[in-house]
Amino acid sequence: MKNVEKHMQLSAACLSVIIVMTGLYSQSLRKMVVTYFVGMLGIIAVLLPDWESFDLSVSHWCNPLKVDEFTDESCRPFRFKFYPVRMTIFTIVYGFGLYKWWTFVSAE
Repeated sequence: MKNVEKHMQLSAACLSVIIVMTGLYSQSLRKMVVTYFVGMLGIIAVLLPDWESFDLSVSHWCNPLKVDEFTDESCRPFRFKFYPVRMTIFTIVYGFGLYKWWTFVSAE
């Protein structure tokens, strides 16, 4: 749990730098607030989900897991297994979100 808290603090610090840069670039409080909310949603979407259940193939995401399936063996130092379908889904969702955020921030 401490590892997740450390990553949350680091992500929040990086987000604050991005918010300040957005404010300096756009001179708009509204764009800074939108950047804050988009950034926090992005951080929360990566750090909070139960990655033990999402660490399966995409076809098994909707199937419930039993308690005995969570073992010490599953608590490995690496956070993710790389599944191409999952990476494609994340890339599309986050890419679209970043595109919409950038078009909002860069609009005059």
